[in-house]
Amino acid sequence: MNQDRDISRRWQLLAIVLVIGYLMWLLAPVLMPFAVAAMLAYLGDPLADRLERLGLNRMWAATIVFVVILVAVVGVLLLLIPLIARQVENLVGNLPRYGDWAQNTVWPWLQARLHLDPHTFDSDRMLTAIKEHIGSIGGVATAVIGKVSRSGLGIAMALTNLVLIPVVAFYLLREWDRLVAKIDGMLPRSIQPTIAHLASESDKILGAFVRGQLLVMLALGVFYGAGLGMVGLSVGLLIGMVAGLLSFVPYLGFIIGFVAAIIAALVQYGDWTHVLLVCGVFAVGQLLEGYVLVPKLVGDKIGLHPVAVMFAVLAGGYLFGFLGVLLALPAASVIMVLLRYLIERYRMSELYNEEGPDDPVIAEVDVSVHRDGEVETAAVNVPSPDDSSTP
Repeated sequence: MNQDRDISRRWQLLAIVLVIGYLMWLLAPVLMPFAVAAMLAYLGDPLADRLERLGLNRMWAATIVFVVILVAVVGVLLLLIPLIARQVENLVGNLPRYGDWAQNTVWPWLQARLHLDPHTFDSDRMLTAIKEHIGSIGGVATAVIGKVSRSGLGIAMALTNLVLIPVVAFYLLREWDRLVAKIDGMLPRSIQPTIAHLASESDKILGAFVRGQLLVMLALGVFYGAGLGMVGLSVGLLIGMVAGLLSFVPYLGFIIGFVAAIIAALVQYGDWTHVLLVCGVFAVGQLLEGYVLVPKLVGDKIGLHPVAVMFAVLAGGYLFGFLGVLLALPAASVIMVLLRYLIERYRMSELYNEEGPDDPVIAEVDVSVHRDGEVETAAVNVPSPDDSSTP
């Protein structure tokens, strides 16, 4: 009876988890502001707890932390938006130079090295196709924008999300400990200790990962942007920021930033000196990331392989869109905690530790190795089923 009860309880828990996952998949577009707000509240909760230990009540602690986060976010936006706007204008102004460089340098080089037909990289045909597609995309965009502007629903939803994020973040930050206690009180008592332990381990990993990875992204963005700016690239700041933001996926930020910086150096200067300087900036950045930033700020508690990170980001984006990309790595780190727990449970189970009976066939196989390294199996003396003789 107890075994049947345990099986029934496990099926009920599995059904609850599946229903929650299905609802999250259905409500993914609506959950975006709440997910961002929950992440901000999670990041600010340790500081609010420290302020409470200093004697402040939760309301004042949450208010101070919320104001600090809000001022920091607004300050960063006011600082970065003009810089990004100038960098984008610079990039758009240099697009003809990039086109001339591709037409006069890259295409002829590829045709000569790959022995391709001269019309393979017909720039006029490519430009015509691009203009046609841009025209069609522009028509679709015009129709969509017209529809949105007429209905006003899209603008209203965007403004609602912008307002919801700080409001929900403040309420979650104020009620964080109370919500955690309520969730803990609703758990079945039979599994509460296990879930509490797993939640504690996940919190340690998430705290090390989320806060540390944000600092790593910020540090790499500043370093790459400053380094490429010192090299003299006109779009160096933009490339450095993109490389830093994409550094949460292993090697993705480095590859995209490195290739973009090399192309920018070749187009802007056309010599190998600046190309080598760009290579030096990214080489130092990789050493800084691998030997200083990640060990000091993130550590090795997560244990996610780079392939697992890439799969998590792609799977999250496919299932939940931008929300999935945003939550892919935190969710993957929590899943790693659960997998380690399941592996430990498996190694402690009878399925893993129970020893099977000796196989008489394997026991009587005599393997001999010749001098030349070939393996030969001797004749196996296997008793027949009807052999009732005793040894």
